[in-house]
Amino acid sequence: MTVTVEEAIARLYRVAVIEQKTTSPVRLSGLADFCVQELEKRGVAGVGAEVAVQGFGRVKQWDVAWEHSGKARLGVSLKSLLKNIPGTVPNRIDDLIGEVANAQLHSPEIVIGYVMVFDRSQDSWSKKHDSTWLGLLKSRLDQLSRRSPPAWATGTFQGYVLAEVDFTDAPALRSDPSDFDQFFDGLVEHLKFRNPEALR
Repeated sequence: MTVTVEEAIARLYRVAVIEQKTTSPVRLSGLADFCVQELEKRGVAGVGAEVAVQGFGRVKQWDVAWEHSGKARLGVSLKSLLKNIPGTVPNRIDDLIGEVANAQLHSPEIVIGYVMVFDRSQDSWSKKHDSTWLGLLKSRLDQLSRRSPPAWATGTFQGYVLAEVDFTDAPALRSDPSDFDQFFDGLVEHLKFRNPEALR
């Protein structure tokens, strides 16, 4: 059964907002299903959700991953930023750099992408950064998502999509759904470049 991004966002809203299970692992399961579907649609067979990926320091469960020849070659991490935005944005950036570096130090060839859902009704101005928190997050993600030849810096990654939502009264997606198409197209392009023998 096909999953739309709007349906995935609605499931997140139901679990995190209506049921108030903000840390439940199932809140992002619809989004994981959507990612698996979109990657397989682009020719990446065998993508899985909640996959244990070996890192340099520890094994970590990635929301979506694809393995080839016994190693993870693709990892997609899903994040939701719905409350306490001033505290969440810096923590998400720090966590991101750490988990990316952990995976890359073990498997330098891994392609990594991020899907972040941001409730912009909770956004505010940061005087310290002279920016909104959403603007700050975008600028940091732009800086970190430039991993391509010849710039293979550890801690950077290949791509991201930032889904802006408004959860004030209902699960309203405010971003263009086509942003997801560009994200998945870009990830698969990187994946084919790194794994030409497996993907053509």
